[in-house]
Amino acid sequence: MTQVTVDHPLAPLTADEISRATEVLRREGRLQETVRVHGMLLQEPSKEEVFSHQPGAELDRQVLVVLRDRAEKRNHEAVVSVSSGTLVSWEELHGVQPPMTGGEAVEAEETIKADPRWQEAMRQRGVYNFDLAVVDPWAPGYHDVADHPGQGRFAIGLTWVRTRPGESCYARPVENLLVRFDLDAMRVVDIEDHGVVPLPPMRGNYSADALDDPGNVPYLPEGVRSDVKPLDVVQPEGSSFKVVGNLVEWQKWRLRVGFNQREGLVLHTVSYNDRGRWRPVLYRASITEIFNPYGDPAPTHYRKNAFDAGEYWLGTCTDSLELGCDCLGEILYFDAVVVEDDGSPSAIRNAICMHEEDAGILWKHYEFRNGTAEVRRARRLVISLIATISNYDYGFYWYLYQDGTIEFEVKLTGIISNGAVPEGVRPTHGTLVAPGLYGPNHQHFFSLRLDMMVDGSENSVYEVNAVPDPPGPANPAGSAWRAVATPLRTESEAQRNVNPASGRFWKIVNPNVQNALGESVAYKLVPGENAGTYFHPGSQGLETGGFITRHFWATAFHPQELYGAGPYPNQHPGPEGLAHYAKAGRPLENTDLVVWYTFGVQHVVRPEDWPVMPVTRAGFNLKPAGFFDYNPAVDVPPPHACHPAHHPQER
Repeated sequence: MTQVTVDHPLAPLTADEISRATEVLRREGRLQETVRVHGMLLQEPSKEEVFSHQPGAELDRQVLVVLRDRAEKRNHEAVVSVSSGTLVSWEELHGVQPPMTGGEAVEAEETIKADPRWQEAMRQRGVYNFDLAVVDPWAPGYHDVADHPGQGRFAIGLTWVRTRPGESCYARPVENLLVRFDLDAMRVVDIEDHGVVPLPPMRGNYSADALDDPGNVPYLPEGVRSDVKPLDVVQPEGSSFKVVGNLVEWQKWRLRVGFNQREGLVLHTVSYNDRGRWRPVLYRASITEIFNPYGDPAPTHYRKNAFDAGEYWLGTCTDSLELGCDCLGEILYFDAVVVEDDGSPSAIRNAICMHEEDAGILWKHYEFRNGTAEVRRARRLVISLIATISNYDYGFYWYLYQDGTIEFEVKLTGIISNGAVPEGVRPTHGTLVAPGLYGPNHQHFFSLRLDMMVDGSENSVYEVNAVPDPPGPANPAGSAWRAVATPLRTESEAQRNVNPASGRFWKIVNPNVQNALGESVAYKLVPGENAGTYFHPGSQGLETGGFITRHFWATAFHPQELYGAGPYPNQHPGPEGLAHYAKAGRPLENTDLVVWYTFGVQHVVRPEDWPVMPVTRAGFNLKPAGFFDYNPAVDVPPPHACHPAHHPQER
């Protein structure tokens, strides 16, 4: 679906707006030949402006532009009004580095492969056809003062080698070889070679036509399965949602589907129609950061501490989705636009997928006394985006359910960032997945920012734990327990971890609105799978990525506090971001607040994760908890009885 003319303050940036911002910067002399554009973001207006906007009213659309002058080694943020065609502000940034761009990565790979020192290191490993090599430039992280942003703008080059053109480029890693690269001067600064390890022998191809390749992994199946019959999703009357611009209405839900170059998919102004009244739940929801620390101390791996959202910007890495592959059924797509290094717009076709899915049983009861059953099938609205960052692919899915539940799920797939070991060696900090090839232990931490608006902007937060009653006459079976809700009154108190043993969850409450039972209306955040960090206190990873030290945070709303690791984690020594925001200790009672949820995926690699990784799922739920007076899905119509001729009703 192509974006229409901008008609709302929260509509995503268009190609015309990006071009207009670039024209203004050129006209003002701010976009010389030595300057790269690292990103453009809509400057979202205040909540007051959003809610007071009237259809057809004039908009002042402003764009935040991130730039770096490679010659002067200076970074700037510009704010451009694309409505008036003026430069609103121009501010130099100190002590930070902007995200890496696609243009930088391509140029860095070409330059590294042309460097005589890298070529000599490859010859020592028996590689003479350098066209078969690939080099991924990773953001270097911050490990010591040499990585400080003031020292320059760097990348670390990691190398893999194909055995022939066109095959999987991540099957044969070059262990112990690191290239330190200057992204401003576009030159190799240093080569670290910690010793030759033989390249893994197998190709690791995984496409359908590669399964019967005799030079591939020998124990893969010969060809694809022949017993899979078609499964079609058909909606003969079309889908149930309505879309105008980026405004979506589906059954009793209404929201705006947003996109920006840093966070990718964003949900705005999510509300539910309860008996004719639109009741807000969320003002804004997005992925703010993905932190991937590796738990292998080997030279090629311990520096892998990627901040995928902040160092590369998720929107830039968004895939174009394909019907029948990434999405199945009656699909509506939203296109997206990002900016290239030179300031030109770049369209991403089918960036966001929206469709309906059957989600199993919604509710059911069988009345054995009269042999009747009432059952309803659940349907959910799915809004998704997939981003590929080098070897890993992340699918981000928001699900809206008919009972008022909101679910977020990430699906991790792609190819493990791997290493090589000599024959006969089993790695200490990873898992052998093929001869000479292993997957290092690592983690993925996802930071979600939920700008809550439960029936209004004045909310409070409670932690709820199951607490057993003491033994005694009042607890005759010894099984009594109660749910104890503890208020988290300040940001200092609202820094918590999951506890499955107590069934811990958190409630976001509006103390000013009561349900029919006289209780404050609320939504609860229910954790899913999670993991903790293994960084020792004082480690650099906790300075930059401090948000991973707690699973649940709540902060007072501030329009500039948007990202778990801060706006520019690239080469940043920290502290910055969420852990820094929360130090203010601001009050959280009956106020405009933001909930942050961090969940970790602990990846102890399996042989089954090779040569391509099956999807791993993780996420959480936001569920109404006294928000409604009864089951809001009781009015979902019964399913149509359907017994096709080739499926007899009775046996």
